[in-house]
Amino acid sequence: METAHFDLHNYRQLLKDYLLTNDETALYQAEQFSRLSVKHNISPEEMIQIHIEALQDLYPDLPREIKDSLYFLLEAMISYGLALQENQFLREKQSKLESEISVAADMQKTLLSTVKPVIKGLDIGAISVPASTMNGDYYHFVTNKEDQLGIALADVIGKGIPAALAMSMIKYSMDSFTESYQEPKMILENLNRVVERNVDPSMFITMFYGLYNPKTETFSYASAGHEPCFYYHAKQQEFEEIHAPGLVLGVKDDTKYQQFSRKIDEGDCLVLLTDGVTECRLGDHFIEREQILKVIQSYIHLPAQEAVEKVFRHFEALQDFQLRDDFTLLIIKKEV
Repeated sequence: METAHFDLHNYRQLLKDYLLTNDETALYQAEQFSRLSVKHNISPEEMIQIHIEALQDLYPDLPREIKDSLYFLLEAMISYGLALQENQFLREKQSKLESEISVAADMQKTLLSTVKPVIKGLDIGAISVPASTMNGDYYHFVTNKEDQLGIALADVIGKGIPAALAMSMIKYSMDSFTESYQEPKMILENLNRVVERNVDPSMFITMFYGLYNPKTETFSYASAGHEPCFYYHAKQQEFEEIHAPGLVLGVKDDTKYQQFSRKIDEGDCLVLLTDGVTECRLGDHFIEREQILKVIQSYIHLPAQEAVEKVFRHFEALQDFQLRDDFTLLIIKKEV
């Protein structure tokens, strides 16, 4: 091929000049030759072949060992070239996948976005931070004509795009329920049937749903295998675990859920969270629950939104800014 002969002629002259003079100018010219070779799509093994032919032309009586070593290098570079092509292909594929995941993550934020409502007598704070690009946690606020506040908190056992799709299904299923289906146990029972019919059996969803009635100042709630939440008694400065047993969503289509209710006193708080909060790690060890509650208590006197943000920043720093799991925390404070 004419280009190859031209390349060989130039390379042979450059090599001869360098071997005779050791002049760095030849090295610079070799660098330019390499750049030109890249433009002509000359592979690394072709470069080695050009070097071998140029060297044999200059020194026909090269020792056999030198020739053999050069052909050994040629075979190695052929394998290197194939591996390099495969690596570049995988990197391009990974880059494309990362781009698609980024788009999916943006869509997830849009699809699952919720507006923090303004409810007279309540101070609400909420934060949800994914450990990776996609968030396997979900929270949602629902209000009705009677100014009741519905609070949904869910965690998919499984991450990534499948988890995001499952969460989107949960959100839009909830949006389709009429106001007659706002009782927590009915919400979970209806969602359980949706999950059981539409989600892969290997993927389960835990969920906590509560409904605050401002007229009676009571909070009704039910849980589908979700992480225990807490009630904070401001006067006693004590946390009480909100006990609500229930099977995770998607196991059996006829699962029934228990509903509980309690009055919310002035100054007290509901602390709703996912296991990304209670299972924070310090190295290889989980942080004790008592320590986690102590951190929450140290900020709970602040406005609710400021409190959840400070709690998150505390545990983020404690874990060297590398979350092991999605972190979601809600604080609902009954104002005095």
